[in-house]
Amino acid sequence: MKITKIEVIRNTKPIPLPGSWRPAWDEPDTPDITTMSFSIVKLHTDEGLVGIGPHAGPIPPLVEQSLLGQDPAYIQGFFDAHMRGRGGSLGRPSVGGIEIALWDLLGKAAGLPIFKLLGACRDRVPAYAATAQLRTAGEYAEMAVEFRRRGIRAIKLRMHRPDPADDLAVVRAVRAAVGDAMEIMVDANQNNVSLHYPYWTLRTAIRVAEELEELGVYWLEEPRPRSDLEGLAEMAERFEMYIAGGEHSPSIYEFRDALWAGAYDIAQPDVTIGQIGISGLRIVSVLADATGRLIAPHVSSGGTNGLHLAAALQAMGAFANGPYVEYKLDLPVLTPETSHLILTEPILIGADGCVPIPDKPGLGIELNEEVIARYV
Repeated sequence: MKITKIEVIRNTKPIPLPGSWRPAWDEPDTPDITTMSFSIVKLHTDEGLVGIGPHAGPIPPLVEQSLLGQDPAYIQGFFDAHMRGRGGSLGRPSVGGIEIALWDLLGKAAGLPIFKLLGACRDRVPAYAATAQLRTAGEYAEMAVEFRRRGIRAIKLRMHRPDPADDLAVVRAVRAAVGDAMEIMVDANQNNVSLHYPYWTLRTAIRVAEELEELGVYWLEEPRPRSDLEGLAEMAERFEMYIAGGEHSPSIYEFRDALWAGAYDIAQPDVTIGQIGISGLRIVSVLADATGRLIAPHVSSGGTNGLHLAAALQAMGAFANGPYVEYKLDLPVLTPETSHLILTEPILIGADGCVPIPDKPGLGIELNEEVIARYV
C-alpha cells in the first residue's frame, strides 16, 4: 500500500454554534465565539483506504515529499524524521494530525482499532468534563450537579479571575453542591500569562494550592508557566494534590526534562500540538511511568474535537497510567452535538463515567461527509 495523495479539507462557511462563549484563556477584549471551524487531513492510498486526522496549518513541502509514494506503515520512520525536533515550539508546523492519519490507515489495513494494534490494556477510559468559561459560583454548582446526574464523575473548573479568592469561592460552591460524588480538577491557565491575565507568583500559587488541597481537589493544572520547572517541582513535592501541566509542550523532550525535574505529577501532552502525535503520547506515558507519574492527555476544543478525542482515546487504551481523558463539555455550547458535528456518531460518556474507546478499525470513527460538504 502506498500513499498517493494528501488532501486537506477546511470549512469555508462559518459553522454556527447554539450560543456564544468566551474561553477563560482569551483576552478580555476578544469578541465572544459564535462559530466553529474544522480542518481535516486525508491520506489517500493506491488500495482505496483513506486515513484521517485533525489538521493545523500548512503541510511543509518536505513532509509532503516524504509521504507520497511511501508505505504508511512506516510510522516510526515518519516520527523520527519529522517529530523529534529538540528545539520545537508552537510556531513550528504541527504534523501530529498527519501522524494520526498514518495510524488510522494502519489500523484500517489491519482491520483493528489502533489501541488493539498497539497492544490493549483497556477498552474504556474514565472521563472528566472540562469546562471552558469563567462562570459564577452558582452557575458552576448547577452545572456540576447536572453533570453528575448524567453519570459524569469528574469536572474541571477554570481559575482565571482577577482575585484568586473568587476562584476559591467557585470551588467551594461546587464541592458543597456535589459533595464527594465528583472529583474536582482546576485549571489556573498560568502558562498563558499576558498583560491582561491575572499572574500568580509562586507564593500565590502555593497559597491557593493549600486551600484547594483542603477542598479535596484532585489536581491543580498549570499553576505556574511551564518554563518554571523549579517552582512546579517545589509544588509537586509539597502537596498531596497532583500538579498537572504541559498541554503546550511541543515535543517529547520537554516532557522528558519536566518529568526528570519532578515538575509534574500528571503530564498533559496534546496529541496534535507540536510534534507529539499518538507515538509521542506513548513515549510520554513510558517516561511518566518510569518516574512514577501519570499522564492525562490534553484534548483540544473546536470543530475537530471528535478526531482529537478519538486519537487520545486510542493511545490511552494501550497504557495504564492514564487516570482520565479530557472531555470538553460546557453547556449549552460545547456539547457532543457541536464538538463532534463532523462525525457520523458522537463519542459519548457512558453511565459509568467512562468513555468507551471506539472499536472500529483505525481511529474507530467515521466522518459525516454530508455535514462536511455543507460547510466546505
